[in-house]
Amino acid sequence: MTAAHLQHQALHTPVLLREVVTALSPTDGCTYLDATFGNGGYTTAILEAAACAVIAIDRDPDAIARGAGLADVYNGRLTLYEGVFSEMQSLAGPDIGLDGIAFDLGVCSTQLDQPERGFSFRFDGPLDMRMSKSGDTAADIVMGLNERELARILWEYGEERASRRIARAIVRARETGPITTTGELAAIIHAVMPARRPGQIDPATRSFQALRIYINRELGEVEDGLAAAEAMLKPGGILAVVSFHSLEDRIVKRFLTERSGGAVRPSRHMPVTEGPAPTFELVSRKPVAPSEAEALTNARARSAKLRVARRTEAPVAPRPTKPKRRS
Repeated sequence: MTAAHLQHQALHTPVLLREVVTALSPTDGCTYLDATFGNGGYTTAILEAAACAVIAIDRDPDAIARGAGLADVYNGRLTLYEGVFSEMQSLAGPDIGLDGIAFDLGVCSTQLDQPERGFSFRFDGPLDMRMSKSGDTAADIVMGLNERELARILWEYGEERASRRIARAIVRARETGPITTTGELAAIIHAVMPARRPGQIDPATRSFQALRIYINRELGEVEDGLAAAEAMLKPGGILAVVSFHSLEDRIVKRFLTERSGGAVRPSRHMPVTEGPAPTFELVSRKPVAPSEAEALTNARARSAKLRVARRTEAPVAPRPTKPKRRS
């Protein structure tokens, strides 16, 4: 194991790292794509496992800057691109056939630990939450949207049962002055929510999650990224996706069920219709969960699920176009 690998492992060990690398089974001469580079945990492990090449993508310019030194260490075997993973075909080139693709759909731990990025209420910082440092900030959304739209976002993307109450409190609070920091928003939420009981998540958690997902169009990215991966994987190529909450996992599960020939009915009252030839086969029908040891040492791992599928030889078939998700 190189010094570069040890340094990156110390900075950030991704959830389910061993399981993801085992699923990909890196092989000499093959090419893999790390769709969510972050601190390079998956990338370094793949490069260490075989004399292969990795294409890595991240929308965060800070992540790309951190990876520049790693690209030098691996002497041409690592190529980095700044951008969203839904655009992997245009970034890496549509004619590149990939032997494996890994997605870690969680927020990079470095982003959570930097108060200036505004992702966490653990630290007081600017209310930002942008992964790419461009576009609307969380403060723009909180200050600009009406109460009904705020409540919809909190419910749809945070599954927050008190969405209307929190949205009402936000609108009331901004009448007296701008809401510009994570601490200010958390205090508004805490003031209208029951006190946290032992073992419960912080009352602000779901609201912060909802705003982050909306701002970064995370769910739409997952849908588009999976479709792009389907087009870029070679027959026999492996797709490995780690998700952290039910909204993401629902999308991944539905995609793989549809693409592996499983029946997904819009309603139980409608008949199953035969679709295109399966483009994936499931490696396991049940998701892989973290080991008990990993869950104990890394609280972030507890909700993680890994789903793995293998690309078949079937061509990607045209499918009905769906309206683009805002988030």
